[in-house]
Amino acid sequence: MLSVAMTIAGSDPSGGAGLQADLKTFHQHGVYGTSVVTLFTVQNTRTVLEVETLEPRFVLAQLDAVLDDIPPGAAKTGALGTAAVIEIVAHRLARCRFPLVVDPVMISKHGLALLDHDAAQVMRSQLLPHAYLVTPNSLEAAVLAEMSVEDQASMEKAAAAIGRMGPRHVLVKGGHLTEEATDVLWSDGEVLRFPGQRIDTQNTHGSGCVFSAAITARLARGENLVDAIRAAKRFITQAIRQNPCLGGGRGPTNLHVDVRDLNSES
Repeated sequence: MLSVAMTIAGSDPSGGAGLQADLKTFHQHGVYGTSVVTLFTVQNTRTVLEVETLEPRFVLAQLDAVLDDIPPGAAKTGALGTAAVIEIVAHRLARCRFPLVVDPVMISKHGLALLDHDAAQVMRSQLLPHAYLVTPNSLEAAVLAEMSVEDQASMEKAAAAIGRMGPRHVLVKGGHLTEEATDVLWSDGEVLRFPGQRIDTQNTHGSGCVFSAAITARLARGENLVDAIRAAKRFITQAIRQNPCLGGGRGPTNLHVDVRDLNSES
């Protein structure tokens, strides 16, 4: 039977991030993707011009329609936009039993804030307790944990602090901090590290979305978390390395990377 994964996220018309990137990533991993739109952006590789959030009622209607007909094996959230949308999504997903990956999208690659202080607080108190995995980058981890995150030691402390908010697992991404692009996983009080190769390119638009979507797809297929993270990290690393150099700014990653080739890597 075909595995299903769901994304609850914002729209990127340039196709490199948001729900468009999530659906491409699901497809590349052999998973059927469904989507719930939370907000629309006017953006390209150079800038974000506008953000328009949808009414919570309409977001919930989409969510109910999908869950009642094509329930996923795993789901992820991306940009949710407002405290009201976060609250209604958290309330609905609290009744679900599939793994939920929360990618706490707070700041765009162009530096635009996508989540205000009140919304971040609602995310901490209402959404994170229902998460199977949270995947903040170092900047998002600093906001959620309310502490400075500047090196691997502080990444580990932030991951533990976020873990105390209720999620089962926390993966703090260190691509902006460490020479080896090491990510830190806090899991039931233990810490695992996932080193990776740093690639010298500005073409990383949507990389956080793609990474979390790849993890979600593999969880939907029944993989255990550590294997899913390792495979997803190989996927996003290769997608960045083979980026297609599209656009005049921070270009997207290459979502045509062959997952079968990555599965054969040691």
